[in-house]
Amino acid sequence: MSEQEEGVSGKQVIARAASVLKALENQRAGLTVSEISRASGLPRTTVHRLVSSLEAQQFVISTADGVRLGPALVRLAASAHTDIIGIARPFIEALGRTTRETVDLCVYRGHHSVLVDQYPSDRELRVVSAVGTAFPIHCTAHGKAILAELPEDLLDSLLDRRLEKRATNTIDDRKRLHDELDAVRERGFAIDTQEHAEGVYGIGVFLKTGLSDHYAIAVAVPQLRFEGESEQIIHALLKCKVEIESILRRA
Repeated sequence: MSEQEEGVSGKQVIARAASVLKALENQRAGLTVSEISRASGLPRTTVHRLVSSLEAQQFVISTADGVRLGPALVRLAASAHTDIIGIARPFIEALGRTTRETVDLCVYRGHHSVLVDQYPSDRELRVVSAVGTAFPIHCTAHGKAILAELPEDLLDSLLDRRLEKRATNTIDDRKRLHDELDAVRERGFAIDTQEHAEGVYGIGVFLKTGLSDHYAIAVAVPQLRFEGESEQIIHALLKCKVEIESILRRA
């Protein structure tokens, strides 16, 4: 096979693999090989071969319910945001030192907000997650801050499904969640009141970056300290938001 033929063959493989990954986008429950074949327009045998290769690299994972996007894609999504991380990092660190709580920077990805950077609290009792973690977007402070800024048609399509109940206080009713997002828009920040995990509160704000991706910053607080520290945290978080947005306007 000539170099030119190898190049064409390589491009075809990449294009077919991309078709498989696109078919799985936003398919949280996963798809069968046959369903991927129909969605991508590829033969079932080709899909089966591609899924095996992608699974070996953790780009997809196979479960009893079907094939889903894998953790390697989440890690790639996290590493694709170096610029915004670099700009925001000094302000996130300053916010973390001021509040002594964990600060998360997240990006919107379909039904999830993905953690791309974190400044962990220095306290013994703290809330931390691994960079690359994908959180359900409807029950976290950073997720709700992002949802409140999305166009109405996109928001409706995202919420046109069963909302997973992650904790006792999770808002799993669409009408209640829409009302909650109205409140987020009115006050300028979102609050997670043990909606994602018991004993954990969060306060989040949307970052107006001027970029195509949607970002949010949130402060994660153990229940024990939330009531006494929430006002200070909100003030510091809003200040951080203004500072980052000011830098981004000049970038």
